Amino acid sequence: MLSRVADSLYWINRYVERAENISRFVEVSEAMALDCPPGSAEPWLPLIDASGDRELFDKLYPAGTPDNVIRFLVRDADNPSSVLNCIDFARENARQIRDVITTEMWEQMNDVYWNLQEASFWNQPPQEQLRDIRRACQLFYGITDATLSRDLSWQFSRLGRLLERAEKTTRILDVKYFLLLPTNEDVGGVLDELQWIALLRTAGAYQMFRQSQQQAIAPKAVASFLLLDPIFPRSVRYCLERISDTLRIIRSSAVPGPPDDLECLVGLVLARWSFTRIDELIANGLHEAIDHLQQDLNRLHDLIEARYFISSTSTPSGSEPACAPA
Repeated sequence: MLSRVADSLYWINRYVERAENISRFVEVSEAMALDCPPGSAEPWLPLIDASGDRELFDKLYPAGTPDNVIRFLVRDADNPSSVLNCIDFARENARQIRDVITTEMWEQMNDVYWNLQEASFWNQPPQEQLRDIRRACQLFYGITDATLSRDLSWQFSRLGRLLERAEKTTRILDVKYFLLLPTNEDVGGVLDELQWIALLRTAGAYQMFRQSQQQAIAPKAVASFLLLDPIFPRSVRYCLERISDTLRIIRSSAVPGPPDDLECLVGLVLARWSFTRIDELIANGLHEAIDHLQQDLNRLHDLIEARYFISSTSTPSGSEPACAPA
């Protein structure tokens, strides 16, 4: 497979996954804001921290109002990771490889893009806008899985989706554990519980968590579910296991040889997060563990890019600044 094609497939799915995650973040926060005290910054500013774009946001919107946060994350043309830009970048990558993806994939991607260009779309209530974006992204996943052959095209598509998903799960959990850590008197209070419920809903994990945990919502249980659960599709461990499987399949099509830096890193990270306990992570500092994991994910992206996307004769479509991981 040409490196530019693999690069585009990888980034199409990273962008769509990012757009879906952000739309869900904002959608959940809209609902949570109804339960927060009037004038409270919660739960808006933490979304900027979770997206990793605080410096740019503070530069563009010094006031930092809830409306500023929503516009920055959803529609701001100056934010490379806004939903609008993610869909734009995904469509451009899809346009460049229309002969590789299926017609149904292109039509869905094109429909999402043009819907977001219509003024009537943005005249809907915010909750309906965000729900429509989230469902459109999920429909693209379903169409991809239903119509694309399980060859290298599908493997690189899945790789981009899983890496972006793992990264966003760690970010939103880190925000709650580190940046939103409540005072001692607030621990276990109403606002604290609302934040944990919102966190689960943000990760699309609330119902599955309740089914797996027949007890009250507790921080340790939530962290364990989102980081270490082996069967929930948005948990870090699940994503790492599928990333390892995907890279093994991709590598099997190449000339056999000793493990390279990419294989070594994937194996080490997967082992670390498959054979650890949440008590150990919390005792040694959950923020530090998540921060280290985020560094590993960024390094993993760099190694994937160097191994499969960058060649001496071509410049990958995902290498411009807009395509850098958020």
